[in-house]
Amino acid sequence: MGMTWQMLVIDTLWALSIGGLVWYIGRVWTQITYVTLADGRQQERRLPVLFRLLLPLAPNVTPFFRTQRFDKMRDDINRRIVMAGYEGLITAEEFLALRVLVPLVVGVVLSLSLGFAIAHMPPNIQYKLAARQVLFYIMFFALGFIWPGMWLGKAIRLRHRQIERALPFVLDLLTLSVEAGMDFMSAIKRIIERRTLDALSEELIRAFREVQLGRTRREALKLMAERTGQADVNSVVSALVQADELGVSIGNMLRIQADLMRTRRFQRAEKLANEAPVKMLFPLLMFIFPSVFIVLLGPIVVQWLKSGF
Repeated sequence: MGMTWQMLVIDTLWALSIGGLVWYIGRVWTQITYVTLADGRQQERRLPVLFRLLLPLAPNVTPFFRTQRFDKMRDDINRRIVMAGYEGLITAEEFLALRVLVPLVVGVVLSLSLGFAIAHMPPNIQYKLAARQVLFYIMFFALGFIWPGMWLGKAIRLRHRQIERALPFVLDLLTLSVEAGMDFMSAIKRIIERRTLDALSEELIRAFREVQLGRTRREALKLMAERTGQADVNSVVSALVQADELGVSIGNMLRIQADLMRTRRFQRAEKLANEAPVKMLFPLLMFIFPSVFIVLLGPIVVQWLKSGF
């Protein structure tokens, strides 16, 4: 009777623990986070669920990364976080802490799951997998360590792609506005008021606010190029700064840059189209050809088996 009550208490505690964990994961999963733009508007931006689950544990690790030896690493990660558009949601210290916490949590959970699965396998399979268990553990920990950096790199590439797509249209609007007699900063203000919010609009809003707060137009544009780290933006900003220094007409320079960006965009599309056959070769060999052989030779093999070889 005593053992029955003990088992009941243990099962109840396990159920409460699992229920609380599921509730916490569901709450974090549905949580919406925002970044605040330079004009006060908020734009939705979501961190990965695993990051949000582990961020409450980050303060236990972040003091280690505040030392002087990590200054260069923190500066580089801060720059990459700004490029990805997650400034204000996560700091460099928290990101470095996640690079420690993610492999620990992912590695421990996957290792325990693997150990539990191996324990319920036949003895001969247990013996074979036990020799490779350490290799699996190393792979799990390595995957957890690499994944945060892969996510950040993907976020940067996605933001750069958004800027590449929007830049030619924004340059066209700037060209029309400037050639119609509007001031350059007034043209930017009109564009950010009328366009839907995207990565390029966010950067233009910030540059415009910096000019309003006292920076020169040249400084604001250079800072925008540094924040984005995107090649096309750097090219346009360099051309505008040079035109400003030499006294060249900004309208003509904008028109030249718009044509150049459109040409580059066409060249990138052409390059992707030329790469498509090479990228299709692997799935073609791995999936389509075997399927064709199965369809063609399947009936023959079935008849061969039925005839008793």
